[in-house]
Amino acid sequence: MKVGTESKTKTALAAILLLVASFAVYNWLSGSGENATATPAAPTPAVSPVAQKFARLGTRKSGPVVLAQTLDPTLRVDVLKSSEDVSYKGNGRDIFQNQPEPAPIPQPVKKVIDTGPAPPPPPPPIPLKFYGFSGSKGGPKQVFLSKGDDIFIAKEGQVVDRRYKILKIGPSSIEVEDVLTNNRQTLPLTAG
Repeated sequence: MKVGTESKTKTALAAILLLVASFAVYNWLSGSGENATATPAAPTPAVSPVAQKFARLGTRKSGPVVLAQTLDPTLRVDVLKSSEDVSYKGNGRDIFQNQPEPAPIPQPVKKVIDTGPAPPPPPPPIPLKFYGFSGSKGGPKQVFLSKGDDIFIAKEGQVVDRRYKILKIGPSSIEVEDVLTNNRQTLPLTAG
């Protein structure tokens, strides 16, 4: 059975890597790296070696770990005096908004031309249509007018559909007046 010593270079390389890895782990656990030399030489209270090791481990990742035994409960008036001299001088910006407010866009001024009251709407058109006519050569003419499905027969002066008065029957047109709105309209004498 072979243990893996066939290649001397591979075995030597694995041994060197093992030595480097063990040295790195030892330095990390003992804290003899750069952070250990940068600590101040202030007197520390008596702390157990286990607590010291955890304190050194805490400085590597998330800043220094403050133990309850190292806290000083005395009030430092010098630090308070330095903070009293600080005054806030704002520049008018709202500190609670991410971006400044946009400048208001001026609205164009519209000229209002007063022409007086609006003219009344035009009256609705008369819905009657010429349908035909009848009469003798010497007698009065009668016209047939339609409104939808209804057909009316009328002479001059008569009121049709209780609203439209026939004023004049001419050779090519009929003059009709809307009695409610006094609207006059001329209907041509053409079928359609």
